[in-house]
Amino acid sequence: MSDKALNQVSLDEFKRLSAGEKAPYFVENGRSFHALVAQQFSRPMLEDLCSLATCVRRIAKTREGSSFLQSRLFDKRAMLYFAQPSTRTFLSFDAACQTVGLDCVNVRDSSTSSEVKGESPEDTIRTFSSYTDLIVMRHPAGGFAEEIAWMLSNTSRPVPVINAGSGKDQHPTQALLDVYTLERSFENTGGIDGKTVAFVGDLKRGRTVRSLAWLLTKYNDVKIYFVAPPELQIGEDIIAYLDGAKVSYEITGDFERVIPEVDAIYMTRIQDEWDIDNESSLIDTSKFYFTKDHLSLLKEDAVIMHPLPRRKEIDVAVDRDPRAVYWRQVRNGMWIRSALILSIFGCDAKVRDYYKEHTS
Repeated sequence: MSDKALNQVSLDEFKRLSAGEKAPYFVENGRSFHALVAQQFSRPMLEDLCSLATCVRRIAKTREGSSFLQSRLFDKRAMLYFAQPSTRTFLSFDAACQTVGLDCVNVRDSSTSSEVKGESPEDTIRTFSSYTDLIVMRHPAGGFAEEIAWMLSNTSRPVPVINAGSGKDQHPTQALLDVYTLERSFENTGGIDGKTVAFVGDLKRGRTVRSLAWLLTKYNDVKIYFVAPPELQIGEDIIAYLDGAKVSYEITGDFERVIPEVDAIYMTRIQDEWDIDNESSLIDTSKFYFTKDHLSLLKEDAVIMHPLPRRKEIDVAVDRDPRAVYWRQVRNGMWIRSALILSIFGCDAKVRDYYKEHTS
C-alpha cells in the first residue's frame, strides 16, 4: 500500500473514492496517521498493533510500567468528540488516552457546543484542532470523519483523526479490538488463519460486522457465515468485497445448523435506532438469539463475541461459560486503542524496547 497525501487531492475527488481507494491516504511510512477505515490496515499492521497491545497490557500490570506508559504522551492532548451516544467506545478511548498519558477534553453532545448557534460541524472540529493533538470522533453521518481528516490535512497544523464510529458503514477500532480478541482466543490453535466465523443478527446495519468482515479478508482460509433474517442480511457491497478477496462465505437463516461448525460466533443486536417507521418490530428475530441450550452445540474451544450493548440476543446465563469472551472484548478495546494511539505518534518502538528489557 503506497502512501498518498490528502493535501494533494481535492475534496470532491476524495469524496468520489471508495473506502478502499481512500485507505492509502491515511497511511504514512507504513503506519496510520489517521485511523478511519478498516481497509487501511494490512496484515502486518494488524499483527504489529496486536503485539503492541500485548506489550502495553503486560507493562501496565506494574506501577513502574504504568508510570512509563503515562510518560509517553504526557505533552499531548486529545479531543473526544462524540456526536452520537456511546458508552464503551467513549470510555475505552478515555481509558486508552489515560494509559498513554494523553490529557483528554470531550464534547459528548453537540447541543453543548456552538453548533446550536449555527456553527458548522466542520468549523467546530477545526476549533478543537487548535487546542488538541488528536481528535477521536463518533458521528452519525457516514464518511464524515474522512472528510474531517481531509480538512485538517489541508491546514497548517494537521491533526490525526480516529474514527470511533461513522454512520452505518465503519467502526474500524471496534474491528481492531475484535481481531485482537480473536488472536488472543486462538493464540494456541494457530491464530485466526483457517478459522470459521459466524456473524449473527442485524448485519445490514451493523457497522461492527462490516468493519470486521473487511479485516478478516487479511487472513488465510477464513470462512464466514452471515446468519440473519432476509431483511437484515449483509449488504451486497460486503459480498462483492469478499468475492474480490476470494474469501469463502455462506448466507443463511439457519442459526442452529451453523453453531457446531464455527470457531467464533459474533452476535449483534437489532439496530432499530436507524429505523424510519419502526420497521424492525415487524421482523421475526426470535431464531437469532444465543440461549443457554445452544452451549451444548458449540465447539469446546469456540468463542462467543458481541460488540455490545446487548438486549436479549444472548442469554445472561451464557456469561458464566468460559467461551463467552465479550467482556474480555471490552477490556481488549482499551489495550488495542492504546496501541493505535502510540503507533500514530510514533512511540511504539520505545514501548517495545521497555517491554523486552523489563518483562520476561
